Amino acid sequence: MTAAVLGERRAVPPTPADLERWRAADALARPARLGRLRARMDAEGIDAYFGVRRENTRYLTGFALAEGEEKVAGVSGQFLISADEVVVLADSRYTLQARDECPDARIERVYNDFSERWPQLVSGLRPSASGNGQVRRIGVEAGFVAFATWKRLASAAPDVELVPIEGWVEEFRQTKEPAEFERVAAACSVADAALEALLPAIRPGVTEHELALQLEWEMRTNGAEALAFDVACLAGERAALPHGSPTSREVRAAEVLLFDFGAQVGGYRSDMTRTLFVGEPSRRDLDVYQLVSEAQDAAISRLAAATQAGEHPTNRSVDAAARDVIAAAGHGEHFGHGLGHGIGLATHEAPSLGRLAPEAPLPSPTVFSVEPGVYLDGMTGVRIEDLVIFDPDTHRLERLTHFPREVTVVGA
Repeated sequence: MTAAVLGERRAVPPTPADLERWRAADALARPARLGRLRARMDAEGIDAYFGVRRENTRYLTGFALAEGEEKVAGVSGQFLISADEVVVLADSRYTLQARDECPDARIERVYNDFSERWPQLVSGLRPSASGNGQVRRIGVEAGFVAFATWKRLASAAPDVELVPIEGWVEEFRQTKEPAEFERVAAACSVADAALEALLPAIRPGVTEHELALQLEWEMRTNGAEALAFDVACLAGERAALPHGSPTSREVRAAEVLLFDFGAQVGGYRSDMTRTLFVGEPSRRDLDVYQLVSEAQDAAISRLAAATQAGEHPTNRSVDAAARDVIAAAGHGEHFGHGLGHGIGLATHEAPSLGRLAPEAPLPSPTVFSVEPGVYLDGMTGVRIEDLVIFDPDTHRLERLTHFPREVTVVGA
């Protein structure tokens, strides 16, 4: 058995022209994005929308915060949308950035006086393009606002009703524009090439930590502006941890080595998992790998048939296509998570594919992961994860992850 590799494929880092083209595409798409939200607001009787989620801020306003930066940014990047205006909040650290990234928005400087400024911010909004009336109902991204903040805002403007909103913008974000697909594909290319470059370093005696660090370096120096999430590198029995973190454990011969990782390019993420074999695989590990591969094939086949027919299968039916294969082999209880998740500005977003996912047709066009796994506690674990573009309306099904899925033996 030999290692299956990409043939010295190297990612081509995005150029400044690529980044500017993507930024321009977002700017052109933003009026339609705002239009969808305003139509929903009008239908639900909402006068204004208060958003705080970092990904929604970028999607609707263009203002970009790095992963985790919202924890120190205060209210900077939070926004209000009325019938005819977008207001972006920013303190002195972010006002220049906000003016540059949100040229069509009104920038309001707010720092530690947010609650005090809230009545003024609200009174400055118009509930309709005609300017009639006052803002009385504000939809708030309830899942991302602290209870204490909610109470302060409600007290500061008692005549304004705060209406909890969940999932509106996330629902819009699950269908993707061409420029969004381009960035997810570019992030996949960076991740593919990074794992290929790492293969010669995998050998008995190297630690999970060392391999995870080198894989991160390969992504960051070959086109990734950031990681999509922390690299998971799990050897042997630790591969039975679906979301484990690398440790100082050394890699040993005749065991599996699971990598779960992703790159970020132009704000959009990739996510892939590959389970490699260090030296000669055991029959048990090969059998588990073959089962997981067959389960993924079953899900992809279900999607391919739907794509050809122009049909929208339900989230649960695609999950069931893979899960039934694993259950028939006696490992149903060893596949505990869902089959997949959407990806884009966030690593995990709608749509969700799983047993508990909404029983609803998959949207189109969209991109999501297909990642069945089997985990045997204390022994081994295998997961294979690829991203696919799914668009039955144009009969398109495209796998964006290109690192080989065949059995790959390293360190032999």
